[in-house]
Amino acid sequence: MQLWRKRMANAVRARLQARTVELSAADLPSSAIVFAPHPDDETLGCGGTILRMREQGADVHIVFMTDGSASHRHLMPVEALAAQRKGEALAAAAALGVVEDSVHWLGFRDGELFAHLADAAPRVRSLLAEVQPEAVFIPHRFDPPADHRATAGIVRTVAGQSARMYEYPVWWWHQFPFTLPMHRRADVMQWARASARTLGGLRLAHTFNRRVDVSAVLGRKRRALAQHRSQMAAQSDGWATLESVSGGEWLACFFQPFEWFWQMSEGS
Repeated sequence: MQLWRKRMANAVRARLQARTVELSAADLPSSAIVFAPHPDDETLGCGGTILRMREQGADVHIVFMTDGSASHRHLMPVEALAAQRKGEALAAAAALGVVEDSVHWLGFRDGELFAHLADAAPRVRSLLAEVQPEAVFIPHRFDPPADHRATAGIVRTVAGQSARMYEYPVWWWHQFPFTLPMHRRADVMQWARASARTLGGLRLAHTFNRRVDVSAVLGRKRRALAQHRSQMAAQSDGWATLESVSGGEWLACFFQPFEWFWQMSEGS
């Protein structure tokens, strides 16, 4: 990262820290459900917060909306990849302190969640009624991937005001000044749209209003993320990993001292 861009990114983070409210241990929910569009989003977006909640004895559930089978479908049969990612997700959940009985699978095909909104909504409603969480974690409403936006929309619609809701960023970090775009045209356009929306990060302080200090659990978060081996380690020639994105700059955003959230208020 060029020095000037690194300085700008640090300035944005400092502004963000100054304008957000830190959730203390006492503020963390005693029960929560985390909705992840794909296996690994739960660890990337709020793995440190899950660890902090579990340290406090919170009952935490994780719901995987899709099977993650599209990430490397050009290199591996989708059925085999879906099975591998399920095993990885269970290992990551265990590393986060979440027991297998608290991990739920909706099983929709990766990339197709928008086509199954009517099927997904009642299943989400049933899980919320079963768990009755104090807090619900969903992807940020402006996170670019379609499955992320679909997940956020389904849960917001179904949950209403029944629990505190926190939106966590994943691909939202893939913008100036935190990263540079990859060379593919679609990625450049996505990066440019995100960067324009926040005026180069200057409006991020209006995008998030809560933060959780995860500095003490970053090592454990790294170990949890490492369980997603299909995303973190090349399985064959040409196998892209999360660290491949923007030369590792994007992945580094998830190992800041804080995890950031938008806490929805009534009427949001």
